[in-house]
Amino acid sequence: MKRLTVLFLSLNLLFACSAPKMNIRISECSVEGFSTSLALIETQHPRFSWKMQSDLDGNSQSAYEIVVGLDSKDVEKNPVWNSGKVESKQSQLTAFAGQSLKAGTKYFWKVKVWDEKGKESGWSEVNSFQFGLPDEADWNGAKWIGYEDLPAEKRLVEGISGYGDASKDKVEERAVIPMFRKQFEVTGDLASATLFISGLGQYEASLNGQKVGDAFLAPGWTHYDKTALYNSYDVTELLEKGDNTLGAIVGNTFHYNNRERYRKLIIAYGFPKLICKLQLKYTDGRTETIVSDSSWKTSPSPITYSGIYGGEDYDANLEQPGWNKAGFDDQAWQTVKLVQAPTGQLKADPNHPVKVMSTFEPVAINQINDSVWVYDFGQNASGIIDVTLKGEKGQTVKFSPGECLKDDGSVSQRGSGSPYYFKYTLKGEGSVGWKPRFSYVGFRYVQVEGACPDSVDSQFPTVEKIQSLHTRNSTTQVGTFACCNELFNQIFELINWGIKSNLQSVMTDCPTREKLGWIEQTQLMGTSVHFNFDIYKLYQKLIADMEDAQTDEGLVPSIVPEYINFEYYDAAFRDSPEWGSASIILPWLIYKWYGDAEVMTQAWPMMLRYMSYLESKATDNILSHGLGDWYDVGPNEPGFAQLTPVPLVATATYFYDAQLMAKVAAKLDKKDQADHFEELAQKIKTAFNLEFSRADSASYATGSQTSLAMPLSLGLVDKANEPIVLDNLIEQIESDGKAITAGDVGFHYLVDALTRFGKSELLYEMNNRDDVPGYGYQLKMGANSLAESWQALPSKSLNHLMLGHLMEWFYQGLGGIRQADNSVAYKSIVIQPEIVDDLTFANVSFNSPYGTIVSNWTKKEDSFTLHVEVPVNTTAKVILPLEGDVRAWALQSAEKSTELVKPLEKVNGKSAFEIQSGSYEFEIKMKQ
Repeated sequence: MKRLTVLFLSLNLLFACSAPKMNIRISECSVEGFSTSLALIETQHPRFSWKMQSDLDGNSQSAYEIVVGLDSKDVEKNPVWNSGKVESKQSQLTAFAGQSLKAGTKYFWKVKVWDEKGKESGWSEVNSFQFGLPDEADWNGAKWIGYEDLPAEKRLVEGISGYGDASKDKVEERAVIPMFRKQFEVTGDLASATLFISGLGQYEASLNGQKVGDAFLAPGWTHYDKTALYNSYDVTELLEKGDNTLGAIVGNTFHYNNRERYRKLIIAYGFPKLICKLQLKYTDGRTETIVSDSSWKTSPSPITYSGIYGGEDYDANLEQPGWNKAGFDDQAWQTVKLVQAPTGQLKADPNHPVKVMSTFEPVAINQINDSVWVYDFGQNASGIIDVTLKGEKGQTVKFSPGECLKDDGSVSQRGSGSPYYFKYTLKGEGSVGWKPRFSYVGFRYVQVEGACPDSVDSQFPTVEKIQSLHTRNSTTQVGTFACCNELFNQIFELINWGIKSNLQSVMTDCPTREKLGWIEQTQLMGTSVHFNFDIYKLYQKLIADMEDAQTDEGLVPSIVPEYINFEYYDAAFRDSPEWGSASIILPWLIYKWYGDAEVMTQAWPMMLRYMSYLESKATDNILSHGLGDWYDVGPNEPGFAQLTPVPLVATATYFYDAQLMAKVAAKLDKKDQADHFEELAQKIKTAFNLEFSRADSASYATGSQTSLAMPLSLGLVDKANEPIVLDNLIEQIESDGKAITAGDVGFHYLVDALTRFGKSELLYEMNNRDDVPGYGYQLKMGANSLAESWQALPSKSLNHLMLGHLMEWFYQGLGGIRQADNSVAYKSIVIQPEIVDDLTFANVSFNSPYGTIVSNWTKKEDSFTLHVEVPVNTTAKVILPLEGDVRAWALQSAEKSTELVKPLEKVNGKSAFEIQSGSYEFEIKMKQ
């Protein structure tokens, strides 16, 4: 038998080695950026994208064919559109051009391609998308229903602070967190069943007692007076012939937040409300719909308190077993009220849902006293707890999450907002599991009061199990990084957790005290985030949120959605160019990163109005307002800029805006406007240099890191002066002891300037340390998610998105993965790794819109090796970082083939090559 097994394995190996290499084939497919099996869209011209793989080097697409139909098993049977064979290299955002799509209909599609030699691929797997309900009539009379309706005089929206006196008598009462139910009959065999649903603030739906989908805090949060979102689910498998029950619980979140406990703000759009449509299609061709209307029943849920900033309370004694199943006696329930619909348009949720993405077990349990224990989960992350308890009826257990500890080992909420807690009241019927539904927070530790670990003999309830569930936007991670420097690997994880914890329905600043969408980080941290995560859908939603938030004067406020207005503290908190300019920068970034020009068309009116607003605020082309280089490192506690003049930062941003407006206008064929903004950019540049450049043109303003890095990065320095300004920047950094002093705005430009001008070694030295405020210092202080301040002050947030700009250097500097200047969606790639003395290897990958780009290098005393992978249908320019005897070959062609490696003219004295798609090896033997 052993001999037969060995022979069998040997034959398999022989067959595998001798098997012909496959040519081009379809891998990942998406529609409108959704790769999920049920993308919800409302456009009549959805755009299809696909990635390709090949076992051969040098492959590209020469043609494609797309088929869209109604039958998942036979898409070509009665297709609604067949593109036919189209001679084109386009594999990104190819628009549907068939007959009108019908509301509530699910469509199926597939694609095949031909390579550069005309060889045909196989069909892709069958994919699907759900066309939504874009018009009010499509909802078949579905009504907004609620347990109670908020009187108009009690509404409070658009930004009265939870700390202010102006609203002392407002939003004091708790909202009832209601349960809704509707029993109905399925009268035959189902072909399909689709649920369209929205609950504001957020909902959790069920069918026959089973939760629908796996989303958390759905739908995404918005400015509800402008936009409300809905979701769809294929629920065919959850229904059965005969009686069924559709249930839902609806919570508050940003739709209603009262004055109780900790609150960053109070707000009252309305009490919880629900709208839904369940669409049934039978195998015999019949259709039926169940909609939210006055026939539904409602009752208070066991959730007695729910606040996005305060936590959640649950009383198990108020449970009604079987409430969301058929046969439940709901006579004691009241009939729902038909409540005021939100004034905002109901739209399909354009984003990936928030989900539970990771689970953490306790790594340590510490006792504070007889009934107080602290659980350490080892990682500071956004999320909720999942707990299993056992105790007597009426006993209550309190869970207080926090990012750090006090000196006595108890949980501190000093920098995260206090009090925030979860509370559970037992009903005494054995072990029970529970997790919050409508609140989340950032935490590493949980203080449990009134219960003990199950290993402890006590009169208190026992905690049989407790976990930390990390919740975030479920978009995919697209980047990887590792190198020989363990500190840098830890910094990568530090920043990555700051990103992950703040990818929600919006890009939040922190998952604790604010949970607000401060929008400067969307553009300043954009490059770092997009190398790690596919943020196409998130950024589309953010742009729509900015459009909703824009004022009549054209201002795009610093927080989007603008649930609170901090203007009464300082006007700069609402109106800061580095923040509002995200409305101009993001559409351009989406175009460059993902190739979507339609976003620019959609956003252009907003961009134009905001630019006009900035022009109205400028005096002689100088802007003088805003927050400036927020959280730089100066003599005082971090906050307002200390080292760099606010007008320099504001005006440099204004210049960048004008440049981008000219580029976008040119792309949109708006020549007159492109000319206007090009002229404006030159006027701003002239004014900037007159105002801030020193007499010798060698430095700017205070000469701080930000004062010099921003002009260098943005092109405000005349080419002839760039070397001397760069020298002054280096001298300033050295005089600072090579410590970081730049803040939220400036450090982004410092990283870019040092990378752009070949000074990665200095950037390495600034960050390869832990003795001054910075990443290493934060790690030494015990942080494992990015802190708000370079000093990791416990009085500030310990899980913040800003200041993570070194991430872009990991990819663009050490990995050298960049996009050619005139490229979009990484169609044309540049691989130019920056080598620093102490590093011996770096492995970097990025799954771009066309496929995965790989840059792995190893440096030895006498040699340097670079392994590169380039996606099908793209090309790359490789610039080697060292000189010597160079050998280069393609790995998937004939033995060490050099035909696909084309030498180019040297770039700044460095060897350069052009390569097609595939895998390549570059080897340099250094001259001794």
